[in-house]
Amino acid sequence: MPQLTIREDRCKACSICIQYCPEGCLRLTDRFNPQGYHPVGWAEPTRCTGCGICARMCPDVVIEVRK
Repeated sequence: MPQLTIREDRCKACSICIQYCPEGCLRLTDRFNPQGYHPVGWAEPTRCTGCGICARMCPDVVIEVRK
């Protein structure tokens, strides 16, 4: 399974990565980051193919994907 690293402290919950994930692997979490946003987290981690679209679409470069 690909490894996804999300810098939750920098995520501003814009949801662009969620919208572009072709497998529906991401969702906003219930917890808050230091900025007061609900950061992105896994919804369906087993469906992740490691395509990296989420990382490319993130305007704040908070996602890193490693296969």
